[in-house]
Amino acid sequence: MSVYVSPAHQRKGIGRALYSALLPLLKLQGFCNAYAGIALPNEASTGVHAACGFELIGVYHNVGYKLGKWHDVSWWERRLQDADTVPSAPIPIREVINTPAGSACLRVD
Repeated sequence: MSVYVSPAHQRKGIGRALYSALLPLLKLQGFCNAYAGIALPNEASTGVHAACGFELIGVYHNVGYKLGKWHDVSWWERRLQDADTVPSAPIPIREVINTPAGSACLRVD
C-alpha cells in the first residue's frame, strides 16, 4: 500500500488520517496484514508508518532508481488481525462502507 501526500500538504497529519481510515476498513474486509514499501531516505514516511503501527521487516538495497540515483527500499508490515487457517475471500469495500463500522471509519471529526 502507498499513501502519497503533496509536499505542499505534508506534516499536517493527512497521511496518518488516511491510514486511520484505510487500515480499519481493510480489517473489516477480512485482510490480515498490510504492507508498505518506502524508498529511502524518507524520514517523514518512515515516521508516519511507525506511528501508524507498522514495523520494519527488511530493506532491499539499491533496488529503486529515482531522481538519477539508486535507492534502498524499506519494507514495513502492519498486522491487522490473526490469520485464519483457511482464509475467506475479502468482503468488497462497497459492502463494508455501508455497515455502521465501515461508515465510522470514514467519519471525519
